[in-house]
Amino acid sequence: MNNNNLESDVYKTLLESTRAIPWAIDWETKKFEYIGPQIEELLGWSQDSWATAQEWIDRIHEEYREEITTYCITQSESGIDHEADYPALTKDGGYIWIRDVVHVVRENGVTKKLIGFMFDISERKRLENELLEANKRLKAFSYQDGLTGLANRRLYDQTLETEWPRAMRNKQPISMILIDIDFFKEFNDLYGHLEGDSCLQTISRALETVTTRSTDLCARYGGEEFVLLLPGTDQDSAMEIAEKTRQLIRVLKIPHKGSSIDEFVTISAGVCTLIPEINQSPSILFEKADKQLYLAKHKNRNCVMCD
Repeated sequence: MNNNNLESDVYKTLLESTRAIPWAIDWETKKFEYIGPQIEELLGWSQDSWATAQEWIDRIHEEYREEITTYCITQSESGIDHEADYPALTKDGGYIWIRDVVHVVRENGVTKKLIGFMFDISERKRLENELLEANKRLKAFSYQDGLTGLANRRLYDQTLETEWPRAMRNKQPISMILIDIDFFKEFNDLYGHLEGDSCLQTISRALETVTTRSTDLCARYGGEEFVLLLPGTDQDSAMEIAEKTRQLIRVLKIPHKGSSIDEFVTISAGVCTLIPEINQSPSILFEKADKQLYLAKHKNRNCVMCD
């Protein structure tokens, strides 16, 4: 046997015994010169079905097809070795994530052939997606109040910083309702902190039903204080929402024998509406709402005051 043939057969055997799938394409004709038999085990398509580069293109998921094809053609024409990750169509209609590692063979500055390997990276992609989802959940938790599940102070601060300049550009009002549970210290002293936590959670669930627009934010500001941030809401609408909220909490009928104004838990609220002006700090909205809340609590509580 010719030594060259023996070496070629050994090389081919080694290639076809690996999990990586070797392939080669004649760049001038765009025809496959070779693709490893492992391709059928992985994707279900026989070796013979990979006739030209068109079969490769057609078996890329349609959402990725144009981007991957354009990238690979550009890199190949330029003589640049490259890699590409994409979901490849299986014969039974599913998809498996593939990584193509491509070496460009050139002669006299002209691309003549592509030689590469396909790798199954499905497990890697699964782990990447799990990590991505875990990071998303972690980020969500970082913006969430641990006790009530509402947005926390951090998300409130970021949202106000975003909505304030938007309202300024559009010359639109932005409203805030600052809410405080009346005699909450007395509630904790009388019923205990576990019942206090339960009270906060019940009120939080009620507050979440008050606003329905995606731009509105309901957040726990701290302790027994909550804030409703209402972009694009005028003063009359904000007052209406605040009064609706006050009534809603009273209707919950959470017993409160430590309150000097009612047998059930009540809230006080301060409302402020502004159309932001240049050189005006976003903090002024909170300051004005807080002032109205102060007046509400000193008026006799269980009421709404507006700037």
